[in-house]
Amino acid sequence: MISLKSAEEIKRMRDAALIAMAAMEKMLAAVEPGVSTAELDDIAYRHIVGAGAKPSFKGYGGFPGTACISVNDEIVHGIPGHRRLKEGDIVSFDTGAYLKGYHSDMARTVGVGKISEEAEMLIRVTKESFFKGVEQAVSGARLNEIGKAVEKHARAYGLGVVTEFIGHGIGRDLHEDPEVPNYDTGRRGPVMRPGLVLAVEPMLTLGTHKVVIAPNEWTASTKDGSLSAHYENTIVITQDGPCDILTLA
Repeated sequence: MISLKSAEEIKRMRDAALIAMAAMEKMLAAVEPGVSTAELDDIAYRHIVGAGAKPSFKGYGGFPGTACISVNDEIVHGIPGHRRLKEGDIVSFDTGAYLKGYHSDMARTVGVGKISEEAEMLIRVTKESFFKGVEQAVSGARLNEIGKAVEKHARAYGLGVVTEFIGHGIGRDLHEDPEVPNYDTGRRGPVMRPGLVLAVEPMLTLGTHKVVIAPNEWTASTKDGSLSAHYENTIVITQDGPCDILTLA
């Protein structure tokens, strides 16, 4: 069931988003060759807990980290560990904070040192596709318009659009209705109304959209080993005009 959030609920989610944003900024600032994904995860954990919140992901379905940290061909749900980043890698961070009964959720992908032009394009277009999508996130529009816009922009650059993992509603639960695909489903979807809060999160690749799941039963990677990027924000449908992006300063 889709729930619309009150002004008070949105305020709580904004506070949770501010904590997630700061944790993300601290992780991104620490990205360099030689740092381990576990060290980066610990940075996020310390900030979120220190701010009086709880990590949204830690323990969710048994996930062990504060952030999903996915490197190169890993699409999402990378488990932080001993892996150390290398020059030329790209790394995606997906994290959220739970505060006063409400969640936030966001993701970013960055390069480690100097990266290839193809990797730079992938990261840039993934971010652009998010903004193309949320241009359609207005009251009265149909939800499928978001995915159509994301897919159209990605396809213009020849990128793969991951279909196995999609965006979602968010609030008291980390994952709520409705589902938010990053592609044209062929169905119009529900009408977006003021107070609807969504996590919109394109995941694009330089190759196939097909995924494989690691033996750890979490980490999803591209089937052909091509690079993948991820960009996500928590947004609110407003009464008039463009959506409000809670996880963007």
